[in-house]
Amino acid sequence: MQFGFSTNAFRGHSLEATIETLADAGYDGIEILLDTPHLYPGDADRADVRQVRKLLDAHDLAISNCNAFMLSAIERSETSHQADYPHETAAFHHPSFIEPDATDRRARIEHTQAALETAAALGASRISIQPGGPVPVDKSDERAVEEFVDGLQTVAATAETVGIDVLIEPEPELLVETSEQFLDLVDRIDSPRVGCNFDAGHFYASGEDPVALIDVLAEYTCHYHLEDIPADRTHDHTQLGEGAMDIDGFLGALSDSGYDGFVTVELYPYEATAPETARGAMEYLEDHGWV
Repeated sequence: MQFGFSTNAFRGHSLEATIETLADAGYDGIEILLDTPHLYPGDADRADVRQVRKLLDAHDLAISNCNAFMLSAIERSETSHQADYPHETAAFHHPSFIEPDATDRRARIEHTQAALETAAALGASRISIQPGGPVPVDKSDERAVEEFVDGLQTVAATAETVGIDVLIEPEPELLVETSEQFLDLVDRIDSPRVGCNFDAGHFYASGEDPVALIDVLAEYTCHYHLEDIPADRTHDHTQLGEGAMDIDGFLGALSDSGYDGFVTVELYPYEATAPETARGAMEYLEDHGWV
């Protein structure tokens, strides 16, 4: 297996500095945040993409994944946010694929299409996306799934055109949380380009056993996210070895399955200590014999 680190922990750093830090820490690859302040497709031009590619080549870093899940660069058009989402979720979930306002839904779809095109220009293989988004209070889950499927059909057509996979990432408290919900959703999308971004911590926080899901989701999975999770299974991305997950058991099972692609460590809450956190995660992987 190869290991990457997500730049969404480095939102307080330039992408250039982040690339240098992760290369020095010993990572094989990097997950690039396709959002501000790193490489937002709405602003990036060909020269920006070429510069990123040049930096990656200079530091011998592969692209493990492109993160099109987070989206802070676009403001939602509607003003009734508190009424729609009384239990506020992270700002980067919005605009989502299932917003009450059709203009906001379209903004997310168009961002995802642009992210696919940017990933292709970078020479990447895949992007990861949110699993629909948080469900507004007045919208049924059934209606939300219908809207997400509609958006995915449009996104999948672009993915097939540019030759990039679009990976849905189940997450607690969003529309698609569990493996069963993911499998139900993917059955509705007739595209070989739509798959799963398997986040082990997310499944653990949703009450599932990530090890047991490796085989269940193998045919849909070409990239994994990894972080630790506290013992109470709160969705709180935690440094490797500092939570309750059996990190070694998961990586061992993944290795035994024959998977030899990227596992990306995702520790975005550690923005204040991103360089130290990335080095600490690599130290864990080294100390436990994974690199």
